[in-house]
Amino acid sequence: MGCCAHVHKIGNGPAGNNTIEARQWYILWGLIPINDVDSHAMAGGATNCEIRTEMTPIDFVIGMFVGVITVNSRTVTVTK
Repeated sequence: MGCCAHVHKIGNGPAGNNTIEARQWYILWGLIPINDVDSHAMAGGATNCEIRTEMTPIDFVIGMFVGVITVNSRTVTVTK
């Protein structure tokens, strides 16, 4: 489990364990996104799913190395 999580339940929520993960990158300490993570495309048209955006322990470790140059990341997970 990560910290600073935002969870969005769509429809009845996930019916299975099919998950897709992507990493969202930001500069200037999270102010400006530098890539586009499309959770709608990740859901693949599913009407029942959960979208979770959080800073995972991996994101924290990445931040320890690249945070000095103001780069941060968050993990987006879609569970169908």
